[in-house]
Amino acid sequence: MNANVTVPQNGKPHLLTARRLGIQTIQEAQIFMRKDCHVCKSEGFATHARVLVAHEDRTIVANLYQVTSELVGIDEVGFSESAWQKLGLKDLDKVTISHPPPLESLSAVRGKVYGRNLDFESLSQIVSDIAAGRYSNIQLSAFITACAAKPLDHDEICALTRAMVETGDRIDWNRKPIVDKHCVGGLPGNRTTPIVVAIVAACGLTIPKTSSRAITSPAGTADTMETMAPIDLDIPNMRRVVEQEGGCIVWGGAARLSPTDDMLIQVEHVLDLDGEGQLVASILSKKIAAGATHLLLDLPVGATAKVRSKQAADTLSRSLIAVGEAFGLTVRTVMTDGMQPVGRGIGPALEAMNVLDVLQTKPAAPQDLRERSLLLAGQILELGGAASEGHGLSLAIETLDSGRAWRKFQRICEAQGGMRTPRVAAHHRSVTASGAGLVAHLDNRRLAKVAKLAGAPEDKAAGLELHVSLGERVAARQPLYTIHADSPGELSYALAYARANADIIGLVEP
Repeated sequence: MNANVTVPQNGKPHLLTARRLGIQTIQEAQIFMRKDCHVCKSEGFATHARVLVAHEDRTIVANLYQVTSELVGIDEVGFSESAWQKLGLKDLDKVTISHPPPLESLSAVRGKVYGRNLDFESLSQIVSDIAAGRYSNIQLSAFITACAAKPLDHDEICALTRAMVETGDRIDWNRKPIVDKHCVGGLPGNRTTPIVVAIVAACGLTIPKTSSRAITSPAGTADTMETMAPIDLDIPNMRRVVEQEGGCIVWGGAARLSPTDDMLIQVEHVLDLDGEGQLVASILSKKIAAGATHLLLDLPVGATAKVRSKQAADTLSRSLIAVGEAFGLTVRTVMTDGMQPVGRGIGPALEAMNVLDVLQTKPAAPQDLRERSLLLAGQILELGGAASEGHGLSLAIETLDSGRAWRKFQRICEAQGGMRTPRVAAHHRSVTASGAGLVAHLDNRRLAKVAKLAGAPEDKAAGLELHVSLGERVAARQPLYTIHADSPGELSYALAYARANADIIGLVEP
């Protein structure tokens, strides 16, 4: 019998009937009980208490909400979808509710709030508790905020990286080199990964790419790739695809590679906060767990990008290289232009359409996305030894223009479960220039917000399509960008923000 299960005087645990309520709460487990339930009374549970829920050999820690209506019966427990799935419940299953053991790792989080550094033992316990679902979103927010407000030093970043790697699975490919690439983010539409993976794999290098969903952007690589092929591959299936095609593009969370990373990402998304130390640990833990030996990192630099200045990029680059070196990972960084979005689409399906245009070498393909992808692919080909120094770019161009990259991408998609056609949104409305002028600036963050208000990334077809770029001359009433949404309400919401922020795309007199 579970030592934490409530046991009344007759020596038998209180058994309550599980009821599936179909309430979506993303990752956080929630349960609902009657306020006058005998277990709530005997245990002294108040609403929003953290409770231990047990079913057979599984346990979770969940948030308890008390109800006074007939939503659940007196001897029932209502479950959110997340809690139901984690416990593997079926209708009429019996569960027990009790007090959870003390969450001792929170004392280390409180110490960080007051300026104390975290050692590996403390971070290992924190990460283990997060992975086990013992931290509520409020407690996760405290940890994320503490690490951003009092930045992690090198030793702390290494310790956090190691703890995140050791909490999940690891892949050993039994070969070298294993190459990978990653963009630190903050630049809408910068969807180079599918193109780079196709080029690099077509040239014979092994590139098992695990990607994240959006943190503060309208789309992550995983969100975009999901519109073209399945991404929820476990490690055996990921290995199968890589053995067959030399590369893959999958969601790291499904493969249980550094699983706490995706739990932190969900909360970072809400907070719109991505601290540098956690950013380094997040990137490198996934790459180390995925078995990478050589890593190229794209650091876009711009006034409204995630990395605002060359000085900040230099600092981040040094940290990424140093932490990577501590784990035997060869890291190369490339600073790229972050002054405006890359490509025309901002949002999963719209970005996917740009990717497909580049891979199919269509004349209308966004040239900035093509050129950036070729630059990064060339660097990886040199880093992995497929091309000599200075010759990677020419090999990348030949591989793309010959159609070899497109054929490889199609095979990767089929191996992952079948290629899909990105969906088109039901509603569209253009935002036009109030007068003539030259495009002087584009605000990456506010353009991303328009796309998010339209429904991205949850709605894969939502977002916006850019029609202008820096330095371009526009006429009065010329469309600057078109908002895509699946509902009139979301379209109106995004349009209202766009109209209230007319300087998102700034024009100056020609």
